[in-house]
Amino acid sequence: MSADELNNSANDIEVIITACKNGDKLAQEKLYRSFYSAMMNICVRYTKSEEDAIEVLNTGFFKVFKNIHSYLPAKAAPYTWIRAIIINTCLNFVRSKGKIRNTHYTVDSEDIQVSPQVIDNINADAILQLVQQLPPATQAVFNLYVIDGFAHKEIAAMLQISEGTSKWHVSEARKILQRQLKEFMR
Repeated sequence: MSADELNNSANDIEVIITACKNGDKLAQEKLYRSFYSAMMNICVRYTKSEEDAIEVLNTGFFKVFKNIHSYLPAKAAPYTWIRAIIINTCLNFVRSKGKIRNTHYTVDSEDIQVSPQVIDNINADAILQLVQQLPPATQAVFNLYVIDGFAHKEIAAMLQISEGTSKWHVSEARKILQRQLKEFMR
């Protein structure tokens, strides 16, 4: 994509957002369709089923449209603003299932290693399925830390858990995923 196409695309989104602020239903549909794939991918990572992911996605977009008047282009790109709402909606979904508790854990130093050949022989869908099998709180923290790039301090604040608990969940996820990868390759 050229620089002009990128600028036109960004300008198009800004026009769509302005129309959304004016209550234009077609613009809302265009915004939804523009970000559907990327936001659905996020929802799938935080939920156990496609049905749950669709529920979270639609709830998230409802929040986007409800709060579209508060979007300020100078503060964040549309993708970043929508992504933040979708991630928070995912976390609210996990929380509503009662799966995140403020418990203190210590990180075990046991480390299971998986060879690079194992990783080379597995596709992204298989890895996603393994991540979806993690316990809900562990899955949420793993996604926030490893995939979405949040720091443990940020995760602790978002989920109202300690930093130690956040670190434990990431460590636990890695152990579980390493075991699952070894089993997968047998």
